[in-house]
Amino acid sequence: MSQTAQDTRFAADWQSWHDAHEKTRTDPLGILAAVGLYFLDDDPLTVPGVPGSWQLVDGQPQVTLAEGETLDDSGRTLTGTVALGERIARGGVLLGYTDGDAHGAAEVAWRGSQVMLRPRRDDGAYLAHFPGTPAYPADPAWAVPAHFEAYEQARDATVGAVIDGLEHHYTAPGVLTFTIDGAQYRLTAFTGGRDGSLMVLMRDATSGVTTYGASRTLGVPAPDGDGNTVIDFNRASNLPCAYTNYATCPLPPAENRLPIAVEAGEKLPLARVE
Repeated sequence: MSQTAQDTRFAADWQSWHDAHEKTRTDPLGILAAVGLYFLDDDPLTVPGVPGSWQLVDGQPQVTLAEGETLDDSGRTLTGTVALGERIARGGVLLGYTDGDAHGAAEVAWRGSQVMLRPRRDDGAYLAHFPGTPAYPADPAWAVPAHFEAYEQARDATVGAVIDGLEHHYTAPGVLTFTIDGAQYRLTAFTGGRDGSLMVLMRDATSGVTTYGASRTLGVPAPDGDGNTVIDFNRASNLPCAYTNYATCPLPPAENRLPIAVEAGEKLPLARVE
């Protein structure tokens, strides 16, 4: 295959990846359909348009639905007072509802030591007019060979969040090292998929200039038996917090703030949820 053909194939593969990300972002009840962000405590909370009164009881979330109010839990109709602790013990839950002609979902999940309530609606103007996400042109030069250096034992890692006081917890199995323009750099990697893939949170010299300031995320293929892999910076993507204030995205660890300008991957969104 000629170099030109390889570059064309590389660009086409990147475009397919980017299109898939954009499609996910416009899911009718996806994260960009969020219309609020609340944290539960002992006092009952009601949210306009969302069924129920929400609160913590003995540190666990519950919702009390008045007569005529219901929520849908994957096909099961909820009524009355419902404890939600077990439902979110291993991840969040989306509880469906309707408000007039709109379909909604109440997301309930732990965020650090707090319980989040994040309602979503499918009738938001942002989703209806999503402008898309600009990006740098795909460039094979930014698909950089890397080496994975595993720790003797995977480490627990805690990072901050775009919302003060929140923390995110990850497992860090090791460090990725790579070279750009003769200089070597390192990124702490977090556990990704079950296939051994890795996940990186990063900032660089473009952050807050041409790319989102808080963080971008990047999936890295599972290293081979010798620890070799490729970091394709063309696939550095925005987290939801780049588009909405109703997100709780993680921040990169201090060591993942690269001093160079990674002019690859997704840029600042054209608009944010209003």
